[in-house]
Amino acid sequence: MATIQEIITELVTWQRAHLSEKGPFLILAGPTAVGKTDLSLELAEQLRAEIISADSRQIYRQMTIGTAKPPPEALRRVPHHFIDELDLDEPFSAGHFAFAAWERMAEVLARGRVPLVVGGSTLYLYALQFGLAEIPDVDPSVRRWLNERLQTEGPEALYAELQRVDPQAAARLDPTKTQRVIRALEVYHGTGQPITCYYRHHRAAPYTFRTIVLYRERPELYERINRRVDQMLAAGLVDEVRSILEAGYSPDLDVLRTIGYQEVIAHLQGAYDQETMRRLIQRNTRRYAKRQLTWFRRFDFDWYRLD
Repeated sequence: MATIQEIITELVTWQRAHLSEKGPFLILAGPTAVGKTDLSLELAEQLRAEIISADSRQIYRQMTIGTAKPPPEALRRVPHHFIDELDLDEPFSAGHFAFAAWERMAEVLARGRVPLVVGGSTLYLYALQFGLAEIPDVDPSVRRWLNERLQTEGPEALYAELQRVDPQAAARLDPTKTQRVIRALEVYHGTGQPITCYYRHHRAAPYTFRTIVLYRERPELYERINRRVDQMLAAGLVDEVRSILEAGYSPDLDVLRTIGYQEVIAHLQGAYDQETMRRLIQRNTRRYAKRQLTWFRRFDFDWYRLD
């Protein structure tokens, strides 16, 4: 167990001793609400770093409260990348992020500064460190068509289709993970090639990294999560979601199937009252944090327990 200042001192010393044009560079990861933001700001200032945000939702301008986006004073204090750069109907994926982040890192280094990656979106972190296949962009209408088919035909029909057109991908996927099945079919229908063809041409990451996983004891982390949800609601999360819907964005957008947004949408549609909504957001966020920690344990990362 270490204080934030002890962790910062150790990581600053390590990064300065290991700095080179190709890394390793630090990744500050961990479950939601663990305390990455405060630590990252101090660490970035001491390293003269720019923060590469590895959060799959903070890149969207309209999603602020529910994503726990760094406040304006933090963004002024340290340069951030991939914050408030897209609108909700602009597609962005782990592949987009990895390739764009590598380019941004090169620009940061050219300015004589250090890239510091901060975030907890696991697929983004995987793509950044280990690379991904270069899959062409697919027209968003293909995914909308597949989602419509999901509602009318059911997940079993889509999985059966994937077994026919890309049996290798189907064998790797859990049939209940419908969005992954849709992604594989999206690539097939949008490019004319099975997604497994692109996986054979895998682009490796041009940089190396050292990943630091911040964690707390579970009761403490869960209390922080519950408290953060209450703070989000007090800050106007329901109004934020209402304004998104009033702006004409469909509640069926993939990006809005996000914890904290999907529950508010259901509440606004009359599915349950505000107290039930609150409890569901807290419960689903705790479950998400548990999944994040399970994913981090799959790798040889360095774990730091926060005091």
